[in-house]
Amino acid sequence: MGHGLAHVKSVRENTPPSAEDAESTPSPVKGKGRKKEQDAKKAEAPPPEAPSSEEEWAYEVAHADSSTDLAPIVGRNLRRLRTQRGLSLERLAKASGVSRAMLGQIELGQSAPTINVIWKIARALGIPFSALISTTAQSGTRLMRASQSKRLASHDGSFSSRALFPFDEPRRVEFYELRLAAHAEEHADAHPPGTMENLVVTVGTVEIDRGDEHHVLAAGDAILFEADVAHVYRNTGNVDAVMYLVMTYAETVG
Repeated sequence: MGHGLAHVKSVRENTPPSAEDAESTPSPVKGKGRKKEQDAKKAEAPPPEAPSSEEEWAYEVAHADSSTDLAPIVGRNLRRLRTQRGLSLERLAKASGVSRAMLGQIELGQSAPTINVIWKIARALGIPFSALISTTAQSGTRLMRASQSKRLASHDGSFSSRALFPFDEPRRVEFYELRLAAHAEEHADAHPPGTMENLVVTVGTVEIDRGDEHHVLAAGDAILFEADVAHVYRNTGNVDAVMYLVMTYAETVG
């Protein structure tokens, strides 16, 4: 599964070069006068608009450890939920902070977003995280084998999330297994008002910053906090940390 994203292109690869990119390509110039004229134009030219680096694009695209079969599911759900709310890609990009190009690639199922990108979109749409990863509802007992689990990861793979509930429908309570690499940290944006996180550490030591609050959790420690402000998970230890998280929303949003 680690190489499953080989066929999924980055937004940079799927986006044709802009006029600005084309103009920035150097071309042979004859004569000193021509060179001085070009130097003057470069000095007057405004700085390029973000995203302006490969790192910014890479941040939006998930690590290869993410489940590639989630990409089309997220894409279909995003398009349906966005159109239901009458939002253009441009308006959703402004509301979520996710680039318009990336949103378009997600809807086409051609780019797998990171955990953080999905959270940004879900918050902008006012929906639970699970609304973007849900599949068709099924009834009865559901057995979820670890070998068949679907994982979402950060862009560098240092943080991963495995849903421990069926991807069948949006729900008010969600249950996740989280893994954070040694000496890594994950920044989480504020979730919708009323969202609660109940987290227990089972392996390693994890620091959690919530606003001005700072908490250190060893294996076996648990914490419950309001997640409607930005927060950080940090692993300062030498081993990967494992956590289990119960996310509770104020209300279920379909």
